Amino acid sequence: MEPGFKPKITPIDRIQENLVARVERTALDWLCARLPRRVSPDMLTALGMVGAVLVFVGYLGSNADRDWLWLAVAGYVVHWFGDSLDGSLARYRKIERPRYGYFLDHSCDGLATTLLVVGIGLSPYVELEVALIALAGYLLMSIHAFLSVRVLGELRLSYMNAGPTELRLVLIALTLAMYYAGPEAPILWQLNGFDLFVGAVGCLLVALFVIQTVQVARRLAVEEPPRN
Repeated sequence: MEPGFKPKITPIDRIQENLVARVERTALDWLCARLPRRVSPDMLTALGMVGAVLVFVGYLGSNADRDWLWLAVAGYVVHWFGDSLDGSLARYRKIERPRYGYFLDHSCDGLATTLLVVGIGLSPYVELEVALIALAGYLLMSIHAFLSVRVLGELRLSYMNAGPTELRLVLIALTLAMYYAGPEAPILWQLNGFDLFVGAVGCLLVALFVIQTVQVARRLAVEEPPRN
């Protein structure tokens, strides 16, 4: 490879069909127009990671006092602000760095999600083993999204009308339920209601990964038939 060689960047078709996409886009555009010039996309990416750490600490602290869960709720808001605005601000100001931004954003997403879900598993409300099933499901869907960029040129940001923002809203609702209901008694195989909910989400994500993989493989098989 010659010095200074830069790989050709193919435009990525971003597919986002989640329920709150239009309202969220309006809010993000409003915020982008009003953020001070000194605020950069990288600063927002870092802020999103701070939010993920706050969520993790909130869940961990809930072992001592349930009031720590309010820190987790606040962390979700901070995480949404930073994670949703970093790319939006770059596109709004037309200062995108496609390879750098793509790599950094999705690397941070993977680490942040690990902090969120492992934090849930280290709380007194959900078994760690169950939380790890949900984490595996999310990471499988992330792998599918990254592979789709390579083979289809599509970055799908939502499935079944749900995306990252809807997931955060569900997790905030789950956290509030933890706060008000407290640790629940086992319902099935020593698993409580929170375990069953988180486990069901994880199983749904794994099943969705399998379905999407089959669908994309069939599409590619048609577009690239066997060679004689």
